[in-house]
Amino acid sequence: MSVTRRRATTAAGLRAVGVLLEGGAENGGGEPVTGGTGGGATAEPAGDDARGTGTAAASPTASAATSPSPASSVGAPPDAYTFTPAPHRVPKTPARARELTRRASLAPEDWTPGMVPHIPYESSGTVPVLPDSCVWTREPAPATVLDAYTRRIDLPATGGKGRVSGTLTVTVHRDAAHADREMRSTVQESFRCPTQHLGGGERLEGLQSMRLDPKDVKNADATLFEAGAHRASGDARPQPYVWTKSRIGPVVTAVSVKGAQGYTDSDLIRFAAEAGAKLLYRVELELS
Repeated sequence: MSVTRRRATTAAGLRAVGVLLEGGAENGGGEPVTGGTGGGATAEPAGDDARGTGTAAASPTASAATSPSPASSVGAPPDAYTFTPAPHRVPKTPARARELTRRASLAPEDWTPGMVPHIPYESSGTVPVLPDSCVWTREPAPATVLDAYTRRIDLPATGGKGRVSGTLTVTVHRDAAHADREMRSTVQESFRCPTQHLGGGERLEGLQSMRLDPKDVKNADATLFEAGAHRASGDARPQPYVWTKSRIGPVVTAVSVKGAQGYTDSDLIRFAAEAGAKLLYRVELELS
């Protein structure tokens, strides 16, 4: 990848950090935003949505244009991230892990006003795998994962703008070491496979991942950012794609956003970063 592209990705990652540090995890009354538990999850499709681009089916159309919601202020960020999970709150069983992942995830209205559930909306019990073929697939969660839960949420097409597809995933590992291993392997995936195939003629191109400097991350033990382009079969041109992943103890959160006509890179970065901040806030509550 060119130096120019790498610099652009670094700049985008730092902009995402800025949004993450602004907060946005609380509503106007200062209480954490809460969403539904979602009920039973369905089996996750393998092809188009293997990495979380939310393209398995179309969603309803909105009645008005929507942009990312302004992040609410929650005070000045700390100098460093010092949160330590309470040992009795760290999941030790799949049942407790499932409780955490459902409570931490966002409902459409929690993310940004106007967003709607994708169809299918929920899935659990599988993890994405990128083999040497660079074709994403899904496999049952390994024994080191207590639970992995995904929600797909869209901002419908309206007012000349296309449909934005978002995906939220919360994964609970048996310990922090396995969670950190997931973070490290994610960074390597973009170097190993800068072009990644999702199935159904869709692919991610020009991917570049960066692990953010710990001194810049104030709401997680670790955070990484990835940017590239998403191209679907028949598209006249690719659309921007961003992905952010963070870890608090044994819990990993991930947010991916696939762009559409009418939205800028900055719009997508804010979509992803705001959702990421809200997920991390909820994870802290669950681990406190």
